[in-house]
Amino acid sequence: MEGKTAIICGGSQGIGKETAKEILRRGGNVCLVARNRDRLDLVAAELASLAIGPSRFVETIACDTTDVERLAPLLNDFISRRRVPDYLINAVGYAYPQYVQELTLADHRQCMEVNYFGQLVPISILLPHFMAARKGHIANITSMMGYFGVMGYAAYAPTKFAIVGLTEALRNELKPYNIYFSLLFPPDTDTPGFAQENRSKPPECALISEKAKLMSAQEVAAIFVTGIRAGRYMILPGEAKFIWRMNRWFPALIRWMTDRMYRQARQKLGKVL
Repeated sequence: MEGKTAIICGGSQGIGKETAKEILRRGGNVCLVARNRDRLDLVAAELASLAIGPSRFVETIACDTTDVERLAPLLNDFISRRRVPDYLINAVGYAYPQYVQELTLADHRQCMEVNYFGQLVPISILLPHFMAARKGHIANITSMMGYFGVMGYAAYAPTKFAIVGLTEALRNELKPYNIYFSLLFPPDTDTPGFAQENRSKPPECALISEKAKLMSAQEVAAIFVTGIRAGRYMILPGEAKFIWRMNRWFPALIRWMTDRMYRQARQKLGKVL
């Protein structure tokens, strides 16, 4: 990453923040985009020690990445001062697990707004610059819920499938422009967002999640950056790789397993099957 620059949307915490650290450790520079100015300032101060040397920098932009009218001039100003970045990394997203009957249409729309448009908007702003330069690398973060779904995630999983579909289409269309893409499919990861997610999980969903191995954000970020540098399209940390392969070749088996785990969770809770 020596001399490379990455714009990281959702870079103030979780996988985004740890990805920024990893890039800085490898000699790169970062511009972090997130909504909370106070949190961004704290993270920038924390990361400053990793950006020592000529031409090294950590910059921040406080903006909601779904707000194209506000974000576009801020990113364009960064590019006019620093040049077109080598990477756009989209780590924006959140989960609101809940029983489907408890979800409102507003809940579904909010998940799509943040998880899909929160990544699409930065892409739409950066694409003209990447296309003009005929180079660039866009790395989007989806989820294991981007290739299969379980109960409790009726609002979340469709947004992660949407990110996969968007990236698939862009990867193909922008090949002539030498623009590369990566998709990260993280398993359950120990982040502030995951802690918030656990607060609304239905009991059955929480019991199913207990069977998953929790990775640290640092572990996921290291695998993510290594995969980006290697030019990998699909980056599958931890058990995400095994489950993806099983789902690819034996989808009926994965559905049987998730149905079985759901049934067992309901039995444990004393619910009628």
